[in-house]
Amino acid sequence: MPTANALTQDISALFRPDPAKPTENKFTNTTPVSGYCAARPSECRATGMFSILLRVSANAIGAIQAGHEDPRQGAMFKVPANWRPVQVTHAGTGETEVVEVRWAGVGSQQFFPDSDVVQLVGGDVSSLRAHQMLWTGLDWVYAPSPCRYGGVGGYTDRTYSFFWKTPTEGVCAKRANYLIPHGSMRYIYLDFAYELRTPNPLKMSSGQYTGSLTYSVGPGQDVDLGDVMIPDDSAITLNFNLEVQHTLKVEVPPGGNRVVLEPQGGWQAWLNQGQKPTRLFRDQTFHISASSRFKMNLQCQFADASDNTCLLWAPSSGLLVPVNISVTLPNGLTDAAGQPVNRRRLYLDGSGTELFQPGHYIDRRPGTLHFEVARNQVEEMLAGEAKHYSGNVTVIWDSEI
Repeated sequence: MPTANALTQDISALFRPDPAKPTENKFTNTTPVSGYCAARPSECRATGMFSILLRVSANAIGAIQAGHEDPRQGAMFKVPANWRPVQVTHAGTGETEVVEVRWAGVGSQQFFPDSDVVQLVGGDVSSLRAHQMLWTGLDWVYAPSPCRYGGVGGYTDRTYSFFWKTPTEGVCAKRANYLIPHGSMRYIYLDFAYELRTPNPLKMSSGQYTGSLTYSVGPGQDVDLGDVMIPDDSAITLNFNLEVQHTLKVEVPPGGNRVVLEPQGGWQAWLNQGQKPTRLFRDQTFHISASSRFKMNLQCQFADASDNTCLLWAPSSGLLVPVNISVTLPNGLTDAAGQPVNRRRLYLDGSGTELFQPGHYIDRRPGTLHFEVARNQVEEMLAGEAKHYSGNVTVIWDSEI
């Protein structure tokens, strides 16, 4: 029996928002492709399948008898075609998500080292005919149930390359019509095809998520080639690395950082007619690009901790008045309850704005910051002698949640 070893294989995927495809919020598999999907890329793209040629070989530890009844005594494959979960963990925050993986297909190359296949069937026939005669159900391009035809079958006098799709989990076995003596057949490699289900990247933090899944290999194990064909590896470990590269960008137009609060229609009604304004306000547009969760809060030059908001100060009198600040976010961004964000008040401690999340990638969509001094404060300002109120306000969009 060959010495048992463990094989490892990295599986990597990346999420980076694409402005050209804002609704495609999913990971891109960045694992180098080899094997079946390298030869038939269009077939794999259509089915969402990927493949890797694993350097796992298998040798016969005994003869395969002609007409054997037990499939385990011949040539068989059983692979983990059902979905299996893999927990991946963020390297910095410890957040966890779940990736799911299944074997979507399996293939290999038979190799007959001692004699060519024509000699095995003992007939004066072509190599193709000999391969067809050796097994029930014709040659190996025709997959036994529950496996399905994969469209690959290449042969020489001593080899046969094949690939079978595995829509469901079960034993896919071929029965030999002729004796295959001990040592007269081996598998050169294992063509491993898989499908992935990845989590929603819009609900994940930027950074690296890693995790692993180990399949046992051998008779009666996760990857089972029967009792005669014994692999030279006892385990296959898949190491997953999911990278999230989020975008959170806010653009304020030139001059937009200087906000002047005025009455509706300006000051002319007050200056010319003595008509008191009911409020002072300004709506400031900004553009936001977001693929990640974020929260919002305020920092103020002058603050009222009891009212949890910012103040404006009149240097000449020392009077302080509160300014109410709220935000309207574009369609596609919602709060934690899935509700639209329309004139949502912003506070120093971020209460009520702890979580906003995109339903899809938001690419430079307009939102609005609303600044307002309410009626009571306006009357107080007009009654005094101070003519100028000012203060610095910092609005924070924070992706560190």
